[in-house]
Amino acid sequence: MPKNEKKAIKLIFLGAPGAGKGTQAELTAKKYNIPTISTGAMLREAIAAGTELGKTAAGYVESGALVPDDIIVGIMRDRILQPDCENGFILDGFPRTIAQAVALGESGTEISVVIDIEVPDEKIIDRMSGRCVCADCGATYHLVYNPTGDGVHCDKCGGELILRRDDDPVVVARRLKTYHTETEPLVGYYEGRGTLSRVDGDGKVEDITAKIFEVIDGYIAAEN
Repeated sequence: MPKNEKKAIKLIFLGAPGAGKGTQAELTAKKYNIPTISTGAMLREAIAAGTELGKTAAGYVESGALVPDDIIVGIMRDRILQPDCENGFILDGFPRTIAQAVALGESGTEISVVIDIEVPDEKIIDRMSGRCVCADCGATYHLVYNPTGDGVHCDKCGGELILRRDDDPVVVARRLKTYHTETEPLVGYYEGRGTLSRVDGDGKVEDITAKIFEVIDGYIAAEN
């Protein structure tokens, strides 16, 4: 790598539902000028574009079946080759399992840092009970921890804020159980590969953000 060329920052954010991954990914993307790649949005884009992988994925989506890992990884690979990923990217919602992580690595994608945002389950249940989302642009807020200016409308587009159905305490408990069973093993997987950094996610948004930036800046300093 040339002396003055900066290495791309390829990030994965891990953490249970409600740990704050979306908020922190948005802030990180803005600071380091890299896109956040959402699995759902990526699939929709590939299907809309009519790529070969998109056409294949459409068949599964339309039938209500899960899209196989190899197709997801292929679409992911195509997405991160786009010009806006030149400086790096943040993966949101992928990988969810060890199998997906292995497939991602075998595709040639080398992840720089995996940030695990750790929050106790009881705090997550409390936190998610006040979480809301903009009905128009999808921006996420919290009535206590990350409120909008008036608590009713989105600060970005002025859309109405709504509570998400999947933030019901019973649903949250079910989602947490799924996370601990299927996704949490990724913590050990990436720790074994030397790319994991744990961040305490129980606190003010700005304090957690500062910890995450410290981890990323440390990586950049070491690589450049």
